[in-house]
Amino acid sequence: MAIIEDHTHKLYWTHASEQILVEPWGPNSLRVRVTKKAGFAADQDWALTQPVSGQDQAKVAVTDDTGAIQNGHLTASINQFGWLTFTDQTGKTLLEERWQVKPGGHKTSPLGIPGRELKPIIGGDYAATMRFEGVDGEKIFGMGQRQEKQLNFKGCILELAQRNTQANVPFVISSLGYGFLWNNPAIGQVTFANNETKWEAQDTDQIDFWITAGDSPAAIEESYTAVTGHVPMMPDFASGFWQCKLRYRSQAELLRVAHEYKDRGLPISVIVIDFFHWTQQGEWKFDPKQWPDPKAMVDELKSIGIKLMVSIWPTVDINSENYDEMDDKGYLVRSERMYNDSYHFMGNETFFDATHPGARNFIWQKAKQHYYDKGIHLFWLDEAEPEYGFMYDFDHFRYHIGPALKVSNIYPLDYAKAFYDGQKAEGQTDIINLVRCVWAGSQRFGTLLWSGDVHSTFESLQKQVVAGLNAGLSGISWWTTDIGGFTGGNVEDPKFHELLTRWFQFGTFCPVMRIHGFREPAEQTIEHADRMFGQPFGSGAFNEIYKYPKDTYQILRKYLFLREAMRPYIMIQMKQAHEKGTPVMRPLFYDFNHDTAAWDISDEYMFGPDILVAPVLHANEQQRPIYLPVGEKWIDINTQKVYDGGQIITVPTPVDTIPVFTRASHPVKEILNFTAPELAK
Repeated sequence: MAIIEDHTHKLYWTHASEQILVEPWGPNSLRVRVTKKAGFAADQDWALTQPVSGQDQAKVAVTDDTGAIQNGHLTASINQFGWLTFTDQTGKTLLEERWQVKPGGHKTSPLGIPGRELKPIIGGDYAATMRFEGVDGEKIFGMGQRQEKQLNFKGCILELAQRNTQANVPFVISSLGYGFLWNNPAIGQVTFANNETKWEAQDTDQIDFWITAGDSPAAIEESYTAVTGHVPMMPDFASGFWQCKLRYRSQAELLRVAHEYKDRGLPISVIVIDFFHWTQQGEWKFDPKQWPDPKAMVDELKSIGIKLMVSIWPTVDINSENYDEMDDKGYLVRSERMYNDSYHFMGNETFFDATHPGARNFIWQKAKQHYYDKGIHLFWLDEAEPEYGFMYDFDHFRYHIGPALKVSNIYPLDYAKAFYDGQKAEGQTDIINLVRCVWAGSQRFGTLLWSGDVHSTFESLQKQVVAGLNAGLSGISWWTTDIGGFTGGNVEDPKFHELLTRWFQFGTFCPVMRIHGFREPAEQTIEHADRMFGQPFGSGAFNEIYKYPKDTYQILRKYLFLREAMRPYIMIQMKQAHEKGTPVMRPLFYDFNHDTAAWDISDEYMFGPDILVAPVLHANEQQRPIYLPVGEKWIDINTQKVYDGGQIITVPTPVDTIPVFTRASHPVKEILNFTAPELAK
């Protein structure tokens, strides 16, 4: 017979070796943990790091064979068999475990498939599975950043792992009115099938998840970011244009580019030094042959109003001056079998262990000595998954806090934390670091996620739109993409000029606008680096907007000035992201959740509450249909024509035009007037 108890505003259930604890965790929210060990892992709050209040307001009711806990709008009930059900304030079921076993009251089945499992792994831990009933018509969003065509993940199977271009944040917003966080950094999988939703972790101590109820996506988002952390206030300079390419090879080359932008009167806020500016991977310092005076370079850029960002890789080459010391101190990711090297890119490398506090301090002290003390306060934290080659054999690696199968997803968060903590300790307040991967809660460390090494194709551009929208719904308000794509764009090809133009237009309406890419014709491909030990890496073709053909340049220039004009509006949205967790770019349903049609739109989005963006996502697309949400009149900023909401319209899309609409009631339309003199020059 199960035991059900009120543990002072917490609901406790136990039977045989299994224990369940359900407790309030923020308004309208509950945290659920399940273990078969002696007790719950007290040191594993994982993403749930922020202080919560009002925990003593939860109401617990227990009878002989049932129990329930109510926290605001959310109630969790458990029966004598240990089956969990979650309902909202109206009594509507939001989520319930899917048990296909006997006994079980009216829901019995001879299949023998439980709603949850902690299956022992020889040695002590468990493989965890959590099953919930599927609901017809449910729509599911979030899950970090994925390279998928779907905005709605209902019907999808998703890996719970970090990879280049895939940032795993296991949080979802459901159209049924709940948010759900799988609070577990283990490698696993989630299945959003029609008949069931199934969360799996390959190696864990316990099942751990958080659920909240809300009457709108905004309410759910605000509850989620309240318990996982808010993004800092974005520094004003970051809302401008960022210039980047693979790669500027010298101090002189970088300064020439910076001055050319300024001499042409082009707005630019940040310029970026990419990889292999260093002496060796794992030394985190400039090669003095090409970068003789970093401080003078920083000062010169500062004098013309440009910030400098440098690339950091977590790779440590076996020939690095720091390798032996880091190896001796246990600061490197370990392999379970044979050699310790886990990556081959211009050498034999392993990764610093971001989960080790000593390793985090070590890499920060090196960056401080060689970059920060010279005035460089912006860091590009690349390879943040980390990138274990092409196969990502997670069972082969082990971290300071446990095997990779058990904790690997938290690596990018700890990587960002290493730099954020170091910068904070130096008194820096305007922290923003570019990171290639994130986990739940990464936003609180000033992380700007970008979508990784995506290809220069229209198909890839289409995926970036939904990637950015789902990232925002996952708490990652600062998001960007390589404008033009990273690989495959030939600067001599008119087809690429069209793609670049369309991507640049989209980038104008992203939280951060940054151009980057390994442009063709290039000296070699990225794949060559596997064999190029000790050789110099190339740079690829140019990537500055003023070097493209005149017709293309004039369009890019137009949108560069449009971005500059929008910066006050963007900073207002950044304040909302900082204070409430509001995504800067978000699906139409975020602002129009009562419009059922808005939930099915994946190729348009809101940029803040007042601007509707409909990027052109196909080659040679001369017109496109656009849905305008109900309850508003909309102004086409290109024609000034006014439309009623609740309809699909078709507008022309010549190559110099991206369809953008503003609410007729808001003066932001004046900011976006393409006929303004400063935009027409």
